[in-house]
Amino acid sequence: MELKIDHTSPIPLHAQVEDLLRGLIRLPKYKNGNFLPKEVELAKQLGISRNTLRQATNKLEYEGLLVRKKGVGTKVAEKAMTTHLQQWHSFTQEMNKRGIKFKNLRLATKWVKADKKLASFFNIEQHTVVLRLSRLRGDENGPFVYFESYFHPQIGLTGKEDFSRPLYEIIEGDYHITPSLSKEKIKARPASAITAKRLQIKQGEPVLVRERFVFDPGGRPFEYNIGFYRADKFTYTIDIKR
Repeated sequence: MELKIDHTSPIPLHAQVEDLLRGLIRLPKYKNGNFLPKEVELAKQLGISRNTLRQATNKLEYEGLLVRKKGVGTKVAEKAMTTHLQQWHSFTQEMNKRGIKFKNLRLATKWVKADKKLASFFNIEQHTVVLRLSRLRGDENGPFVYFESYFHPQIGLTGKEDFSRPLYEIIEGDYHITPSLSKEKIKARPASAITAKRLQIKQGEPVLVRERFVFDPGGRPFEYNIGFYRADKFTYTIDIKR
């Protein structure tokens, strides 16, 4: 497979690199666990910056296709049992669709420093300040889900927005960014002490943890969201067609 991209093409460089990497992933040589070409060498060969290359590898890593080991290299991830949800909505849209009434029991914003995981996803420097939106939601019987959303600083959020409004209504209507793709991970986890206190359950009781990695139509990441759901309140069902 020839490793090259077209610098005169209107297709963004990171998108071309992403397609190139997807091609490499399918090759038997790399399916068998061999490491991909080193980042420095590949960037030089393609005539691009390492940041452009990382933008492509970050996306494939968060799709679960690549695994990066610091100081070692990048290789194709082992196949795991995954389910792709064909449609996704904001929490407000999901609840409205099901006729479930809820309210914000707690809502707060705070500027925090991006940790390694956030910095890698957003393709920004570690410790860059980003906005965190925390929301505890429930009904008259108490809380049933706690969310934390982190936003790419280039969106321009100030933290003073009316976040009682649906989140994507703000993102699309006020900042003209269209959520286009969501990569999600759902798993069960015993509640930590702080999660148990927030959700008013016992420490160690199971909670559903849902991570959401959201991209705009250009494949640029703009939101990372993690939600902790009371397992006795939520069930996820998935329709699979053959």
